[in-house]
Amino acid sequence: MSTRLDYNQIAPAGVKALGGVYGYILQSGLPATLVELVYLRISQINNCAYCLDMHTRDLLKKGQPIEKIALVQAWREAGNLFDARERAALAWAETVTRVAETGVPDEAYAAARIEFNEREITDLTIAIGLMNAYNRMAISFRNTPQAALEQ
Repeated sequence: MSTRLDYNQIAPAGVKALGGVYGYILQSGLPATLVELVYLRISQINNCAYCLDMHTRDLLKKGQPIEKIALVQAWREAGNLFDARERAALAWAETVTRVAETGVPDEAYAAARIEFNEREITDLTIAIGLMNAYNRMAISFRNTPQAALEQ
């Protein structure tokens, strides 16, 4: 599979705008590791190899154990490996990412609000939307994962 085009070169202002949202999330007060776990889960749902590789590497750099990273996809069955806020964030990320299927039900919102205040749930939803946009860019234009470049 080869890259279709380099959207960074073709639409730098658009990519910069996405970067602005990324910067906003970094300063939002949401824990960086929680956000990275959410980014990884969204990338798993969307099957984005480029982002899976990147967020796995980022979580490793942040000191997350490989066992936890490996179990993100099955977080519901991972016992206490994920804390209550992480579980709530991952559940919210799943239902929002699959919005066409789920409709983001009231029960999912109520569960997320137990762990996150209004600002946090808003910022988390912005982060979810951003990662879904990045996944769609990377998949559509065939970004090559770093791991494949190292072969």
